[in-house]
Amino acid sequence: MAAPHHAEWREVAACRGVASSVFFSPDGERGQARARREANARQICEECPVLAQCRDHALTADETYGIWGGMTEADRRRHARRTRSGGRR
Repeated sequence: MAAPHHAEWREVAACRGVASSVFFSPDGERGQARARREANARQICEECPVLAQCRDHALTADETYGIWGGMTEADRRRHARRTRSGGRR
């Protein structure tokens, strides 16, 4: 399948139709509950045909919350720090 252009990637994303609660944590979620939810979200992302587009969107738009392109909020913060300090993408 050819890579969708621009915002069309969302139309074929593996998460389309999945409850947003899988990708965004409820207030106060911690520990094992958060780890399980994030693992479930990442598993969906692993098989996604537009993972790279989703990840690029999250990094470009500086998405603050949720799992995007298989990256957690903490993953994106680490990526931003590495990028600012001259590390790899």
